[in-house]
Amino acid sequence: MSTILVIDDDPEIRGTFQSLSRRMRFDFLGAGTLAEGLALLRTSQVDVVLLDIRLPDGNGLEALPAVRRGDNPPEVIILTGLGDPDGAEVAISGGAWDYLVKPAPIKQTMLSLTRALKYHKEKEQAGATVALRREGVVGSSPRMEACLDQVAQASRLTGPVLVTGETGTGKELMARTVHANSMRSSGEFVAVDCASLTETLLESTLFGHRKGSFTGADQDRPGLVKLADGGTLFLDEVGEMPMTIQKAFLRVLQEKRFRPVGASVEIQSDFRLIAATNRDLEEMAARGEFRQDLLFRLKTFVIALPPLRERREDIKSLAASHLTDLCERYGLPTKGMGTDFSDMLMAYSWPGNVRELFGVMERSLASAGNEPTLYAKHLPVEVRLHVMKANMERVRPAEPAAPLPGPVGLCAGMLTTLKAFKEAKEREYLDALLFQCGKDLQAMLDTSGLSRSHFYALLKKHNMTL
Repeated sequence: MSTILVIDDDPEIRGTFQSLSRRMRFDFLGAGTLAEGLALLRTSQVDVVLLDIRLPDGNGLEALPAVRRGDNPPEVIILTGLGDPDGAEVAISGGAWDYLVKPAPIKQTMLSLTRALKYHKEKEQAGATVALRREGVVGSSPRMEACLDQVAQASRLTGPVLVTGETGTGKELMARTVHANSMRSSGEFVAVDCASLTETLLESTLFGHRKGSFTGADQDRPGLVKLADGGTLFLDEVGEMPMTIQKAFLRVLQEKRFRPVGASVEIQSDFRLIAATNRDLEEMAARGEFRQDLLFRLKTFVIALPPLRERREDIKSLAASHLTDLCERYGLPTKGMGTDFSDMLMAYSWPGNVRELFGVMERSLASAGNEPTLYAKHLPVEVRLHVMKANMERVRPAEPAAPLPGPVGLCAGMLTTLKAFKEAKEREYLDALLFQCGKDLQAMLDTSGLSRSHFYALLKKHNMTL
């Protein structure tokens, strides 16, 4: 029997879906908070989750990767009281099955739920998928697991893949992972850095040339497109490709045929294309700086890598893994990381992402010398200063507000209703409480003297989340 889980703080919504479950003859589970819902997912096999966006203890869209985690993740239907196009985009790109605006018609809800259940059952009957080969890919955070799900899907396809993300997030590593798990894994993975080549060199590098076709062409050379025959061609920083080459490459991508520089006949190459960029190609295309038709072909399948600051759960494991690799490379005994070292890694913002983290680990290893453990003092000075300044900013007391003139600090003519005044002060108190206690729920309850339910009710009232 199928099982659905409704995570919504509105008891009427949960009651409606419970009644609907009886009519459709499947098991029902209900949760009023994200924490309760995630706990049920850990202990129960669920086929479909109906997930509210605004919950007392968090945002449903932000929790989507955690909800869809696991070997057999449930399908997710997002519920919201507001029609938010941007929220719908985030939901669908994050793997949600559907996005329903409350109160959705029962017929529409039943249709979406039935289709999601049918899809989930068919996916189960298709059998277990082969484990993903992920050599060099470190991380088990929800954001990273969601990316690896996309890698697994892209590996089963043969069309182009576009990997996007900030500099240093590991786009080439993800492209290699797609190749390693594809049917072309026995072929070559041929990488081209579009940013490092001039227009003339890029054409010759991609398509090859014949002897005498230009000054310095003293012999025939095959292009990288031909070398990728039967394998994968990886275009790094594809946004830097000149417009003239984009036009020629679009035809190559469609026909898998091209003419080397100086040649009179075309040759073939059966390659799979993976491109990567840290630029907004949509925006570039709108400005006429990137061909719209090429962009349509590239984005057949898109894998968006998150910056390191959005998957902080992976920082320690990435650092430890790279430290082990460095010790092996330099023939050193395995070193450990002190608590202060790890804490400072977690507190840093990592604008250069994983690439910067790996550079910092190598500099720290050199600083430690023969010492068996890395401590915060071994980190580069700029990292330590950045963290210290950020900490000082957080604890710096706010400037005291100037008292308002008039009786009890209120100026005549500026008064609002008592209810509005109390609500404003209530919001100020909650802001101060969150600032002082961070995300430590128990500390906030102890400080405020509020019960858990009253505290969550106030957060919801003021449209606030932890």
